[in-house]
Order: sequence, then structure tokens, then C-alpha cells
Amino acid sequence: MAEAVYLLCALTSLLCTLLLFRGYHRTRARLLMWSSACFAALAVNNILLFLDLVIFPEFDLSGWRSASALVGILLMLYGLIWDAQER
Repeated sequence: MAEAVYLLCALTSLLCTLLLFRGYHRTRARLLMWSSACFAALAVNNILLFLDLVIFPEFDLSGWRSASALVGILLMLYGLIWDAQER
């Protein structure tokens, strides 16, 4: 059951990435670009979680998972600060 939840979280993050990126292409709102980049990194995080706990339990991918989550949060934070300074 946990495996299904990991896959659904990864698919949801990928879907959010695609929808945000599509919205960015329509409106060219920079915040949508940063949000889609954040969700892309979080999707990578969810995929790595699935790989770490289900496919390759003998390997420790927690460092890579943490790094991808950090990149996603930093992208979003940078986008929020940069967009706020431009206004």
C-alpha cells in the first residue's frame, strides 16, 4: 500500500509541474515558472523516495532525496523573493 502512495505522490507532483508550466507558457507569469521548477524538483524527490524504499532498499538515497527537496524549496523561495522585488 505504501508503494502506491509513493507513486501517486510522484504522479501528482509531475501533474502539478506540467499544469504550472503550461500556465506559465500561457501567461508568462514568472511565479508560475518558479512554482513549476519547485514542483519538478519535488517530483524528483518523490521518485527518489520510491526508488530508495521500494526498488533499491539496500542503497541509501536519503542524501539525494534531501538535496532535491532543498533545491525545490530554494527555487520557490528565490522566485518569491525575486518576484516581490520586481514589483
